[in-house]
Amino acid sequence: MIPLATDFADFAPRFVDALESLGHIHDWDAGKLLERVIAARADLFFVRLDQEMMDGTIPFQQAEKTLQALLKMMKAAATTAADPHHSHRGRRPAAVNDFLNEDVRLGHTKRGSFVFTIVSRLGEAEPQPMGGREQPTISFSRHVMETLARGLETTKRLTQTWSQEAFASPSSLGLSAGLVESLEEMSRPEHLRSLDLSFEWAAAERKPDVGLATIVLDQDLIAELPSVREQLVRGEEPVRRETLIGSVKSLVRDESTPSEEEAGTAIVVAEINGKTLRVHVPLAGEDHGWAIMAYEQRLPFTVTGDLAYERRAWRLSGRIEVDSSFLRHRMGLGTPESDQL
Repeated sequence: MIPLATDFADFAPRFVDALESLGHIHDWDAGKLLERVIAARADLFFVRLDQEMMDGTIPFQQAEKTLQALLKMMKAAATTAADPHHSHRGRRPAAVNDFLNEDVRLGHTKRGSFVFTIVSRLGEAEPQPMGGREQPTISFSRHVMETLARGLETTKRLTQTWSQEAFASPSSLGLSAGLVESLEEMSRPEHLRSLDLSFEWAAAERKPDVGLATIVLDQDLIAELPSVREQLVRGEEPVRRETLIGSVKSLVRDESTPSEEEAGTAIVVAEINGKTLRVHVPLAGEDHGWAIMAYEQRLPFTVTGDLAYERRAWRLSGRIEVDSSFLRHRMGLGTPESDQL
């Protein structure tokens, strides 16, 4: 009659007996028993920060950054699962927001260094006609977690052995720049020895063929993550002509040019497609002078060129054109030809 007969007078002690018996039979403590009960209808994802700790705690700021990185990781995996061809920029499919808002939760931490527990609750699998009979398909939540596990396993493999073929169709392997970037953000503390990532799959659906072993990223492998991310960004962000309107945050002089011509690289901060980017812009001669003026006077700077991500930074290349009309107007040298005002 357990756990249905809640109106029985001795329900509470008998329920306690049942729980204690389950723990004794399987050699589980209360925390492990709770974890297994949850795992009946939810996939569990464990992120272990292996680092030295005096009292089992981590800095509050590290915890905050880890949670932000985990949210980015789950969002990237859900986007790839919902639409393998999505650019991971702008509006996401509705299924992604539903998953993040309703189905994925933060569970209890576990013993052993510091372990974050992510709980992905399974929805109802949608039946799909097949050969005259309806066969259940996996739920979207399970699809997301399988995508995540495949992406993490592929990322580790690429940090060990480079394979250019993996970047031909990264989404089929669960890869995205956001996923790799989230791993970088979690692994930045210098005292971190490794990231240990593991899955416990819900019994309510068939066990997948990924995420069956712990994925360990030590410092040697973590050091290779930027190279993997850069290659993915190149695929997600192809070279395109862009006009930047932003502020010049810094200037680096190029000493290799002839002394009669000023040249250098300006770091321009501008918003592009809803993202704030720091773009390296090589300039020479008069264009370099306008960049200096924009920096000193804290005025908007407008420049056009071919935007691409290379050598771990955003850069303008090709035919670079500086629109100095606004700067000329502020200096009293003419009327602005654009609508920057």
